[in-house]
Formats: sequence, structure tokens, C-alpha cells
Amino acid sequence: MAADKPSFLLIHGAWHGAATWRHLIPLLEAHGHIVRAYDLPGAGANAKAPAASLRQPHDAAALATEPSPNAGVTQADRTQAAIGWIEDMHRQTGLPVVLVGHSMGGLTVTAVAESRPELVSAAVYLSAYMLPPGELPGAVRRHPTMSGSLIGALAIGDPQKTGAARIDPHNPDPAYRDLVKRAFYGQIDDAMLDENLAHMHCDEPLTVLTAPSPMTRERFGSVPRHYFRALNDESVLPAAQERMIAAVDDAMGNRTMVHTLPSSHSPHVTHPAELAEQLSALARTL
Repeated sequence: MAADKPSFLLIHGAWHGAATWRHLIPLLEAHGHIVRAYDLPGAGANAKAPAASLRQPHDAAALATEPSPNAGVTQADRTQAAIGWIEDMHRQTGLPVVLVGHSMGGLTVTAVAESRPELVSAAVYLSAYMLPPGELPGAVRRHPTMSGSLIGALAIGDPQKTGAARIDPHNPDPAYRDLVKRAFYGQIDDAMLDENLAHMHCDEPLTVLTAPSPMTRERFGSVPRHYFRALNDESVLPAAQERMIAAVDDAMGNRTMVHTLPSSHSPHVTHPAELAEQLSALARTL
């Protein structure tokens, strides 16, 4: 029965929402797991769109300067929401939960595992931000190991003026669409790209990028952790993934279990069956 197996709480990454997990969830459920995914505060159905992003014809200049209606959302808001979800899952099953974060969703995984380690049976990072103690998320993007990341090429406007890390997923320009495709999904067809773009939003609050990692040996370091490296990632580059793994292992005094996938930045979209197999196998070791 599903209640006898570890359950999964899936935390989406930047500019995405819970819908990004729609291909993976039924595959994990077929393995007998309870799986939950929700929109973080300021994301998915909870994201407020800048008016310029909805204007027709497309007005790139206006979008580059309009203040973000999501600017007030903080990492603390997201952490508290996820703690509520994981507490609810624990009440339902009586078991700790495997917490999986993609990309910037790793920030929430770390914060929850630090706050409530007793409820997390494993912290899983899927090509995600896994930052050593005190490191700022914004520092990851500026690190030399991220040189060549496509995320910078997608940026719209000045974050200090808009209050957000802004991209333009609904931009009709073919060159920009191709950048979005490569940055997040790699080689997918246009129909699949359109399906994914429909679920994306423009703004990630700048405040999330300025919250230092709360990781400690005593709490976070007591939780088994796993990192899934995406070998063809053009957003969080493989060298950056390796740098974060090494830095956290050094800070925590123990090792991250490392897995690999031959995917772009979003293996849950492009390689869901392979990822489901590996996550279910991981759960059987807990």
C-alpha cells in the first residue's frame, strides 16, 4: 500500500509551478507512492503577472521596467508553506517524507530540512540549488562555474528596479523561445514547448535570491541527501552542480549521494520514466 512506502513532496523551481511535475507524478504513484506537489507562494496559480506581460502586441520595453507584483514574496513564506504541506503529509501517513526540489526549489528543500529534519526522510536535489551555510542564491549565478549559463541571457530588466528576477516565457520571438527551450528543456518539440510555456510565469521575487542558506550540521546534516546531476544542463551547469555538492559535503562533514541523468535542466519533463525509477529505488533504501 502507498501508506507503507515513503511519500514524496515535489517542490518546483523558478518561473514554474506544480504543473511542471505532471508527467512524473503518475509514474511515482504507479510505483505505489503518495505524491504531492503545490504552487509555492508567488508561483504557479499564486503568481501575479506584471500587466505588460499580458499586453498585446508584445511590449518588451514596458515589461523590462514594470515593478513586479510578486516582489513582496519571501523565502520564509515559501518555507512556511512547505512545512505546512509536509506536516500534513506526515499526519496522513505517519511517515517522514522524501522532499524533492528542482532548480531553485532546492532553496526550500534546504530550509525545510533544516527546520523540521525529523519529518524529512531524504532531501533530494534535482539539478538544484544546494548551497553551503550562509551562501546567497544570487552568488551561485555569479560564480565562475556558472559562466555560460543561459539564465543570464533570458533575464529581462534590472532586478533592483523591478524587484524580481524576470524572464519572458510568452515572448513570441523565435530566438528567445529557443533560449527558453534550451535553458529548461533541451531538445523538445514545439508542441511540448508550448505546453510547458503555458504553465510558466515571469517573476521570481528578488528577496528569494538574497536569503542565505540556513544549513547546519546538527539539523540539515542529519538528513540523508541525494543530488541528481543533469549532465546536459545549460542553466545550472554541471560544473556548478559539482561545486555545490563538494562545498556542502565539506561543510556538513558527510557525503551527498550523487546520481546522474543524461538530461537537460528538467529531467522530470524530458526523462520522467527514468527519474521515477531512480526516485522509487532511492525510496526503497530509506
